[in-house]
Amino acid sequence: MASLKTVRVNNPILTGFHPDPSICMANGEYFIANSTFEWYPGVEISRSKDLVQWTSVPSPLSEKRLLDMNGEKFSCGIWAPCLSYSDGLFWLIYTNVRNWNVGPQKDCPNFLTTAPSIEGPWSDPVFLNASGFDASMFHDDDGKHWYINMEWDFRKTGPRQFSGIVMREYDPKTKTLGEERHKIFLGTDIGLVEGPHLYKKDGLYYIAAAEGGTSYEHSLTVARSKSIFGPYEVHPQNPLISSYGRMDLKIQKAGHGSWCSSVDGKRTYLVYLCGRPLPGTLDCVLGRETAFAELEWKDGWPYIKQTDGSLSNIPPDYVDVPVENEVVQSAPGWGKCHYTFAGEIHPDFKTLRTPACGRYSLTARPGWLRMYGGQSPWSFYEQSIFCRRQTDFKFTAETKIEFEPDYFQQYAGMCYRYDEETQYLLQITHSETRGKILQLNQIMPPENGCEITFVQGMEVELEKGAVWLRLEVDYKTAWFSWSQDGKNFRRICPICEPAKLSDEFGGLGFTGAFVGMFCVDTEFYKKPADFEYFDYIGLDKH
Repeated sequence: MASLKTVRVNNPILTGFHPDPSICMANGEYFIANSTFEWYPGVEISRSKDLVQWTSVPSPLSEKRLLDMNGEKFSCGIWAPCLSYSDGLFWLIYTNVRNWNVGPQKDCPNFLTTAPSIEGPWSDPVFLNASGFDASMFHDDDGKHWYINMEWDFRKTGPRQFSGIVMREYDPKTKTLGEERHKIFLGTDIGLVEGPHLYKKDGLYYIAAAEGGTSYEHSLTVARSKSIFGPYEVHPQNPLISSYGRMDLKIQKAGHGSWCSSVDGKRTYLVYLCGRPLPGTLDCVLGRETAFAELEWKDGWPYIKQTDGSLSNIPPDYVDVPVENEVVQSAPGWGKCHYTFAGEIHPDFKTLRTPACGRYSLTARPGWLRMYGGQSPWSFYEQSIFCRRQTDFKFTAETKIEFEPDYFQQYAGMCYRYDEETQYLLQITHSETRGKILQLNQIMPPENGCEITFVQGMEVELEKGAVWLRLEVDYKTAWFSWSQDGKNFRRICPICEPAKLSDEFGGLGFTGAFVGMFCVDTEFYKKPADFEYFDYIGLDKH
């Protein structure tokens, strides 16, 4: 057997918008599932054989029969999926949140789909319940399957609405839940208990649950019991991991996690949600990301193993991982990505709420992405848009577009966005007096009870033909530029503010910044825009 080498893996391991990680180990590989909220296809899955190099797996919820989020507002959709492996199948539990911030009730139906391979095919979804979100499945060693979710009590107020963790047995033959509910855990004084996962080790049952909300007070609570039904004893040094009160740490918002054993069974690895604010701010423009740590077991309790060998609940900046061969850390979206459109759309690109079928073509103009005008940038229905995550504090994005509008309701170009209420649009459109023009517009959230702010910025007259659009982001500042020869670019004012594309700016939200291409035609929904390529060049040193 080859001697093992050690590779230092920097946190986070999945940069940019990768929240609520659920990890499982199966067939000698590790798999992480992440929330995607309103972005489509639903549930992001990454795979690795060594915890160092991660690649994307086709998203499992890529058909309307599996997921339809039409009309859902931003930050609804897929919350906290749970991926597990048992009986030769991958089991995926997911919540499709229909409503979460209007009225006291949350509408959060939970579903189960299974597949013999991580690539699918995924079975028709089975509705399980809707009493709360963040559901998961635990497969006991006696062959029983247990379904758990946080319970939402709309009759109460504040943290008490997170009223505990409920468990029911699942019957895979009838695909139904048992009638008996078991309230197995009420959480701790930290409050807001959610994101539960169950485990078993050395005859003891462990529950890991997120608490404290999903911002800077976030944490991961652990408790154990001799019986799956409880009572559960809380970790003597709870929480297992948290950044709360330590603004000096690189990794903030640490919490909401899950763990699995290593391939060789000698170690346990935890993945957890985290955030990295822009320097000197609280704004996490990259959204909530995925980091990991090694757990060390002491007296039957897990602890975070620090890089110096000590044990504490502080999220580490890096983890030393034993590997058989020399490998370099990488993850989807890192480095220079040159996307072309011959054959298929790269999985880095996401659309919104529903499949993009009918709103684009890769054959109408071979080698180009033809996008047909969809609904407006404010719509919660059929937008024509393809975006990818911002994964670096410093990056450059560029595309080449051919678009000849003849009406002001036709516009297409590059967007830099957080959600429908918070985005920058560099767009080509038509003016009755000036013809083909370039505009930089911004949409910002309502303030003091006012409506959404829509500011039309500069206008530049364009010649007929191709236009190159570029976005350069450098931490707290960003600027667009354009060219009609692909060589000489002209910068556009005003300077944009990346910090506004964060959970912290527009109120409570759960995603992160995206950059990409869009096309609008609110007259007939058919005016085409052609894109030859899209470049994303990450300039951070990970």
